[in-house]
Amino acid sequence: MTNPLSAQSLADPVAFLPGLHGQDALARYWLSQVTLRLRREICWLWRERAQQGGDDAALPPAVDGALAALDLLRYEHDKRAFFADDITARYLSERIASAAPPDLADAPRGSFGWVAQQLELAPVERFVLALALLPGVDSAAGQVIASCLNDLSRTSPNLALAQRLWDEPDELLHCFDPAHPLLRHGLLSSAQPHDWNSALQVPVLVARELLFPAGRLPSALQAVPVAPLASGLEPAAARIRSALTAPRGVQLLPLLGAANAPLAETAAACAAMAGVETLQPSAALPREHLAQALSAAWLRGCALYLPARMLADPTAHDGGLEAPPLPALPLLVFIGVHERSALRGLGETLPALDVPPPDFTQRLDCWRQQLPDAGLAPLLAELARRFRYERTAIERVASELASLGRPPSAGELFAAARANLDLGALAQHVPPRFERAELMLPAAQAAQVDELITAMHNLTRVHHDWGTARAWNEGGLSALFAGPPGTGKTMAAEAIAAELDLPLYRIDLSQVVNKYIGETEKNLRRLFDAADSADLILFFDEADALFGKRTEVKDAHDRYANLEISYLLERMERFKGLAILATNRRKDLDEAFLRRLRFVVEFPLPGVEERLRIWRSVIPEGVDASDLDFEFLAQRFALAGGHIRGVVFNACLQSAAEGAPRRLDMPAMVRALQREYDKLDRANSLDQFGPYAALVATHRTRR
Repeated sequence: MTNPLSAQSLADPVAFLPGLHGQDALARYWLSQVTLRLRREICWLWRERAQQGGDDAALPPAVDGALAALDLLRYEHDKRAFFADDITARYLSERIASAAPPDLADAPRGSFGWVAQQLELAPVERFVLALALLPGVDSAAGQVIASCLNDLSRTSPNLALAQRLWDEPDELLHCFDPAHPLLRHGLLSSAQPHDWNSALQVPVLVARELLFPAGRLPSALQAVPVAPLASGLEPAAARIRSALTAPRGVQLLPLLGAANAPLAETAAACAAMAGVETLQPSAALPREHLAQALSAAWLRGCALYLPARMLADPTAHDGGLEAPPLPALPLLVFIGVHERSALRGLGETLPALDVPPPDFTQRLDCWRQQLPDAGLAPLLAELARRFRYERTAIERVASELASLGRPPSAGELFAAARANLDLGALAQHVPPRFERAELMLPAAQAAQVDELITAMHNLTRVHHDWGTARAWNEGGLSALFAGPPGTGKTMAAEAIAAELDLPLYRIDLSQVVNKYIGETEKNLRRLFDAADSADLILFFDEADALFGKRTEVKDAHDRYANLEISYLLERMERFKGLAILATNRRKDLDEAFLRRLRFVVEFPLPGVEERLRIWRSVIPEGVDASDLDFEFLAQRFALAGGHIRGVVFNACLQSAAEGAPRRLDMPAMVRALQREYDKLDRANSLDQFGPYAALVATHRTRR
């Protein structure tokens, strides 16, 4: 009978795999204890099962589990005698008894020795931790453990194996429960801590720290760079210093800021003032591995930053968060959120820190750093005012422009900045189709539109050179375009966008207005938060649907509807771009809202002179209109510009037969006019059509 283990192969066995040591002395000691005991157990199992008729040339073969359990007591005396008499087993026992644990005085933070000190682990607890640690760091240990467990598919140890290997089995009964410090701090993981046969594991990120404390960061964790601390956040350092020294469990400190705000960098700056580094889990880290990231941060003595998406509650429909795992872990966790309402579900937190957006001076400094070319200097002030981006967005725009390999033109500069806008599904971008010169308005209204354009051109100078930015919070402008359908309200908005070179977004009311209580307000918040990042034009068509009069409160729906209007009024005042609201029913608008508007432009039905210009201007280029009597059309038919466009378009459709010349004549135009009146359900007489009355009479007879 030949023992597969020999005394000569057992020199300093920290693990089964040669060359594996780690950097922590206490970890080496306890891993060696585990390895020696596993080797001794294998010796006994090989002897026991060989006596039972097993194959003496292999590791102990699997046997019936119940029989193996019964044999524990049956062969207890034989096992003790074997440990004393067998040369290999006796050698292993002597090594187990003679080895002494090292001094823990200089154990570095996060190491096995440091953990043993901090958690005041008894020897049996240190042994169990080393037993769970071994297969995670030694690829050769799994099959040895499986042989000891009598199941070749189970390569992770459990408490039952620890109890068999430890000299005092009773000690396992008194120190392990679901709230044990090793479990509470995430150093051990077990699906069922109260089950003797549940596998014990040390998470991989924790294992690295225990063996190689303060080593290179794993790819699952990243050091957060420290950003310049925004003014007003300096007192946060004292709060953070207190939280870091508190002996309590996980402390959550929310940071509130815009979508692109440098929340992680701000958290790192606050922690750095307290002398602590901040880590952040990689975006690739699966959610189920978040607990070991928290434990690794605690072992390193760092704070941890978590974006809200990593704590999003998959069962919540309101964007709420759930608390991070390991609530008893003494760790400071920053939570980056964009809406205070998301903090519901986190439980108790420290007072939230509001991360303010960069002001004009800070944005301008950032643009100057990223675009130092002297030729661009005159444009940067306008760029800093029109695009209220965070530093990360400015750096992204500058990086895109750097790929040109040359200084960008003014058009390329503003186009690149504008490309970072994203209002989602709540608004649609509208490319302007009209120029300012195409607007056919009475003199008073034309002057108002010109004043609005001038005001937007001068807004940067007035806010930041004349000093109104502080008093008006860098506020933008709002205007109401009121008038009957077709009078040019939408056309004017497009012409203003073209004149100001600003993007125009039409608000999709079907996406914004929601029948469920509170949802309309949430949609509006998302819309305004996105729109506030840059100068743009928000065009609310049929604005009375959103900005109607507040009603007497009769039920919960009335109360929430009034809250939505109040919220709209408040956000309109803070909106920094240009908001244009169009309505056919000005009287239905809330008076409090009307007082907050900077411009109110009434779009009347055009007079004869305006209608004449409209008729002439809407004829498509290249179409022969010499047969049309424009004076007659302008004088006889009091139509708005939109309706005139519809008449001309319909006449073109009816005149463009195959092979026909591109020409419009009065019969086609008169028939199209009658169709338009029919569509509008407006009465007209044959006398109104003058010499063309017979054509209309024929049309009415056929109808």
